[in-house]
Amino acid sequence: MVERLTGPVSRRRFLLAAGAVFGAVLQACRSGNGASPQQSAASNEATAAGPPQALAPTPACGAEEAEVTVAQTEGPYFTPNSPERSNFRGDVDDGTPLVVTGAVLATDCTPVGRALVDVWHADAAGEYDNQGYRLRGHFFTDDQGQYRLETIVPGLYPGRTRHLHVKVQAPRGRVLTTQLYFPGETANRRDGIYRPELEMNVEDSPEGSNARFDFVLEV
Repeated sequence: MVERLTGPVSRRRFLLAAGAVFGAVLQACRSGNGASPQQSAASNEATAAGPPQALAPTPACGAEEAEVTVAQTEGPYFTPNSPERSNFRGDVDDGTPLVVTGAVLATDCTPVGRALVDVWHADAAGEYDNQGYRLRGHFFTDDQGQYRLETIVPGLYPGRTRHLHVKVQAPRGRVLTTQLYFPGETANRRDGIYRPELEMNVEDSPEGSNARFDFVLEV
């Protein structure tokens, strides 16, 4: 999300900047360095601006619409009618704890409340439960479009990088099927399905990993 820094300049800041420019021009004239008033003004403006503003993460909200989250293959292991729950921790005894949070948004960046989020993934050994609903479940965003999933970091399934499978659907909307990835994984480079724009923002801690990803839907 790219923020544009706009707004009126205060009278005090204007006077300070103007005084700084005048002083620089006067000093240039005294020293005979040949710098023009325009050059001195540009130099002082750059100094006053300070370091560049860090760009906020996508999706970008502003004059243009945000890009819809990339769709990906469902894969062979989706199981319908998963239980309604957002905490998979009790399904397994091992694995690094993982908390995934984020929002479901429309392309104009308004929140999508009560959106369905269905998640399934492999266990720490890279195996899927295809008989039951271990590490599978669905839940709904709150009125602000926010969601929270508590699970574990999935293991490496043969031939794939580390990933989560997700289906997201706005109320009465179309289903988005996609996958989420972890940054810095060696296997990302050799996985033909992996897409960098589907990487989660992940921070590791002694207690586990915290990740964030915002989905953008056409609603």
